[in-house]
Amino acid sequence: MDYNSEIIRENNPMDSLEKQLICPICLEMFNKPVVILPCQHNLCRKCANDVFQAGNPYWSTRSSVSGGRFRCPTCRHEVILDRHGVYGLQRNLLVENIIDIYKQDCTSRPEKKENHPMCEKHEDEKINIYCLSCQVATCSMCKVFGVHKDCDVSPLQNVYQSQKTELNSCISMLVAGNDRIQCILSQLEESCKTIQENSQSKKESVKEMFETLFRNLEEKKTHLVQRISQAEEEKLNFVRSLIVRYQEQLQSSSNVLQNAFQAMEQPGPANFLLESKQLIKKLMEASKGCQLEKTDHGFENMDQFTLDMEHVSQCLRSIDFTPNCDEDEEDDIEEYEETEEETLEGQQ
Repeated sequence: MDYNSEIIRENNPMDSLEKQLICPICLEMFNKPVVILPCQHNLCRKCANDVFQAGNPYWSTRSSVSGGRFRCPTCRHEVILDRHGVYGLQRNLLVENIIDIYKQDCTSRPEKKENHPMCEKHEDEKINIYCLSCQVATCSMCKVFGVHKDCDVSPLQNVYQSQKTELNSCISMLVAGNDRIQCILSQLEESCKTIQENSQSKKESVKEMFETLFRNLEEKKTHLVQRISQAEEEKLNFVRSLIVRYQEQLQSSSNVLQNAFQAMEQPGPANFLLESKQLIKKLMEASKGCQLEKTDHGFENMDQFTLDMEHVSQCLRSIDFTPNCDEDEEDDIEEYEETEEETLEGQQ
């Protein structure tokens, strides 16, 4: 008896039960043994093994403890299998017992008639053969009298089984291909995360370097300004000392001149001569005192503190990343793109 889920049955609880006993890979009722995944979904062990082998073609050559990865076709949950592969998964004996009970119940009930498709050319004839030449299902009358009389034909059941097997293989390949694509997507997402982390790390490194550079420049500026201030203070102290000395000399000369003017106004020669010789001596000494120390020409200039920053500016403008880093990054990108192209070609 055929327990295919496509058989049309009356709407009863057994129909609902049958839908729960359909394998998501082969789309037929579970064939024992039935294995249960950690996500609590069930599969035919043969179907699970076919999908696992398609997704892990080199599994049999591995010598490690890990058996590879398997993704549930129902919920896409990824399972890490041991070295036994899908044969290491636990059997679901409860589901197997339910299948046995269901089959016994179906056997005890009268078989329902199928809604069999009829031939368009011969309305009273059921479609019961398959034309291999035209790749179309037809009826026996079309083979005997109709357009397929010179064609090669085969029983529907034979073609049905072969095409169903082929479709099942295609499904397995597509599921395996989807698993590989999902793996690539996971790798790409991880690459995005790594790129962001590496970029953030480099940004922080550049910021730290420039902050160090700013601190060094600030320290150098403070030192140079202090040197200018020190020279300024020394020159100002020297000039101010000269101002004090010249002011003292000027005051002394003014006093001598005042005494000399008073002597010039003495009424008689005797009084004048009593003071004149002494005044003349003081005037001579005061005249010699006018030749005090002076500042040199250009003493006020601070040209010795001129900075030539052109070469420093050029160095700052030429700051850039190491060329080798960019070349290595470009090589990594090209290598990654080539790997992705080879992977896509292999899938095709």
